[in-house]
Amino acid sequence: MPTRDVPEPPSNLGVDRETLAYIVLKARAYDMLVPPDLPEDSSDSADDRFVEALEDDEDNPAGRELRAAIASLDSDAQAALVALTWLGRGDYDEWKEAIRVARDRAEGPAWRYLMGIPLLGDYIEDGADKIGVNLLEEMEDGLGDPDLDTRGG
Repeated sequence: MPTRDVPEPPSNLGVDRETLAYIVLKARAYDMLVPPDLPEDSSDSADDRFVEALEDDEDNPAGRELRAAIASLDSDAQAALVALTWLGRGDYDEWKEAIRVARDRAEGPAWRYLMGIPLLGDYIEDGADKIGVNLLEEMEDGLGDPDLDTRGG
């Protein structure tokens, strides 16, 4: 069975593993949201099996929490998220090039750009894996908030 060369993670990724894992989990929750049903669909709460919890509306915290988590990062960490996304999506093959371009192209809020990418959580996790950062343990252990204020502001 062939072995895979695991690269040495960058010495200063700019984002700790716990925060990355949190953002991956929030991005996956955000990806699962669906447009709200029409109010006249004549369904009642017993019939809809609480599907409204997955509806993308103002009361659903998934988007707000993801946005706050990304916005709370400094510009280097936000560029790292963008670079990881590009690596995971296959836009770039090397970390150094991806992070350089992400820093050079930074314009506007990173959260807006990143939240517009379907499968964001998968791309970030895949990108992290490509540079030797495995988030599985943090995602299994953490599942919680890494001391980020996600109440918005």
